[in-house]
Amino acid sequence: MNVRQWSRDLAMGGRFAFAGGREGWVRVLLTAVGVGLGVALLLLTTAVPNALAVRHERDEARLDYTYDQKHRPKAADTLVISDANSNYRGSDIRGRLVEPEGPRAPLAPGLAKYPAPGDMVVSPALKRLLDSADGKLLRDRLPYRVVGTIGEPGLIGSHELAYYAGAKNLAPRIDGWQTARISAFGNPHPSPPDKTDPVLILLVLVVFVVLLMPVAVFIAAAVRFGGERRDRRLAALRLVGSDSRMTRRIAAGEALAGSMVGLVFGTVFFLLGRHLAGSVEILDISVFPSYLNPSPALALLIAVIVPAAAVLVTLFAMRGVVIEPLGVVRTAKPSRRRLWWRLLLPLGGLAMLAPMIGQGRSNGEFNQYLVIGGVLLLLVGVTALLPWVVEAVVARLGAGNVSWQLAVRRLQLNSGSAARMVNGIAVAVAGAVALQMLFAGVEGDYTKVTGQNVERTQMQVQNLRGDAFVSAAEKFSATKGVRKATALATLQVGDRSWNSKNVPGTSASVTVGDCAALREVARLTSCHDGDVFVARGGADKGMDADAAKLARPGRKLYFDTGDGSHKGPDFVWPVPNGLQQVRAIKGPNEDVYSGFLMTPSAVPDRITRLVSGQVYLSLDESVPDVHEYVRNTAARIDPLADTIVWASTEKSTKFTSIRTGLLVGATCVLALIGASLLVSQLEQLRERRTLLSALIAFGTRRRTLGLSVLWQTTIPIALGLLLASTVGLTLGAVLLKMVGATVGVDWASVLTMTGIGATVVLVVTLLSLPPLWRLMRPDGLRTE
Repeated sequence: MNVRQWSRDLAMGGRFAFAGGREGWVRVLLTAVGVGLGVALLLLTTAVPNALAVRHERDEARLDYTYDQKHRPKAADTLVISDANSNYRGSDIRGRLVEPEGPRAPLAPGLAKYPAPGDMVVSPALKRLLDSADGKLLRDRLPYRVVGTIGEPGLIGSHELAYYAGAKNLAPRIDGWQTARISAFGNPHPSPPDKTDPVLILLVLVVFVVLLMPVAVFIAAAVRFGGERRDRRLAALRLVGSDSRMTRRIAAGEALAGSMVGLVFGTVFFLLGRHLAGSVEILDISVFPSYLNPSPALALLIAVIVPAAAVLVTLFAMRGVVIEPLGVVRTAKPSRRRLWWRLLLPLGGLAMLAPMIGQGRSNGEFNQYLVIGGVLLLLVGVTALLPWVVEAVVARLGAGNVSWQLAVRRLQLNSGSAARMVNGIAVAVAGAVALQMLFAGVEGDYTKVTGQNVERTQMQVQNLRGDAFVSAAEKFSATKGVRKATALATLQVGDRSWNSKNVPGTSASVTVGDCAALREVARLTSCHDGDVFVARGGADKGMDADAAKLARPGRKLYFDTGDGSHKGPDFVWPVPNGLQQVRAIKGPNEDVYSGFLMTPSAVPDRITRLVSGQVYLSLDESVPDVHEYVRNTAARIDPLADTIVWASTEKSTKFTSIRTGLLVGATCVLALIGASLLVSQLEQLRERRTLLSALIAFGTRRRTLGLSVLWQTTIPIALGLLLASTVGLTLGAVLLKMVGATVGVDWASVLTMTGIGATVVLVVTLLSLPPLWRLMRPDGLRTE
């Protein structure tokens, strides 16, 4: 290969691209836009790992461990901080109550100083929400004066809802769980990362391949925009003495020039998207623009691969085009496409994945290279098979109305262009179908049954202490949308002092609640405030025996202080006479409360402050914002009250994160698919402008031409989606076999994915109709 000759010919093609007049510039622009969109998404993909790393670093830097902390004394460098997280209409709110105890108290990242009691500093997103009409209910929950905003170093995303509120007298609330005294932020004892589940690694690998493959397909299609007009221009070069190889190299030079401009466009698109990233939130994930910094090595790789791919794709595309001095031999009937080598690609992919079938998560990690290679070959097989399928089907299509004949004849003459246009959609749908099958197949392994009876209880409020607990049931019962409130608290009593070095030999639980609440945990024949009961019948017979042993009238029992220190005065309770024996039943949380049952008046006054209870709520969920009304009531009773919405199942956080990442990536890829399809459609319409004008001049109705364009899009996309579904189901079945899951087809997901692909094409077709109407004018036959 003569490098000098190649360089000269590629450079000449670049000059032709920019000096070819209006037609040349339009083709370069279309190619650059198509390539630029793909490059922008590739750059975004290379920036994702850095964005996730920065989010993790900032989250680690602001950690304030309020649990498992040693009891440290008050000092000039200590801060008492309480976890006051909440939720508002499905969005998490990170809340902290802070009380600095000295001038050197550690300052949280993003803050210049701590707010005074009654004030708070908020994230910009929370400030916007509080200032809007949608934030009315939330303003009722946060009765603090906004005095500032949290800086970017203290937030993990531009749309994160967070606040720090000043408080006082938090020290008595220190419990080693929700409230703690700290002297620094961050994780003081970072633990090594957990061993990653092989199935989750497989999911991540397949997600990346599935999301990036359509991008590569679109870039390959974009460099072929305007191919017919370009080839006619190249015929003129044959008249002045260039040979066929030189002509192909010049054509590759034109594509190279368009791809280089596409790199510039892609960089601009990426920078614009990076700037707009701060104003966008997808599936509760947001970032700051500064997070999106592509890896320099990967960005350089993109800058090399995209132009090289443009040259290779052009040379490959022209292998079947004969450019002669008197024209281009393309309009003659092309030779039939061969099927055998196209089948080798998906079969090779299956062969690479086959050794890992049945491996599951117990036989080591999946071979990453075989996984990536196998999935790539199967998806590339879609792009190789689709042109053959389209050609084979349209060759057999019969007669119909005028619009149908125009569309079918156009597809018969050049089915390759139609297949290229829908290749990206087909690859995306095939990958999405396979992933949906895989996610549905392994979802059960990452879903845990909570055991919560959501028919009986829909919401729980916990950490209500002392007097707040005593009045909680009444206040929640008066809350809009609450049908029933059951307030229950638990304490421990033993036969010896909890202050002694030896723990009590015998202990039992004490459940505190009014008569209505106690009837939820035991069968009571009668009940009045001041009564005490002994409940038996729990699953643990030993607990029943301990309760019976302690329930002797006049015996002195000792209450556990509950602070973990076992220091301070003893809380002694003499067992009263006439204890009623009752049968324990399943309570609102499905537990059986064996032991003592006390109504509020029976609890000694000095024990009341030790009470920390829960309220179980039955809700009328047809009431709008019923959860927010409950949270507001809880905040009024106690700012540190924790509210939980019950659910029958709970999914693994890592599994959910991967699925969320897939949805975010799929959204970006679908946006690229739509934009690239629109550019491709406009390019095809531009190339057929003279033909459309001639048909109009001969009296063809606009409606007929419009329907013909619709048929030209519908036929290939229908075939593409059918092929994509077949390959996707095959790949999904193989992946399920690899993880050892039962093979099953989630038809709802399959139909959803194909429906989304068809919708994207339909929207693109509708958007291309206005330019089509403008092109359908007789004056389009004018030429110079």
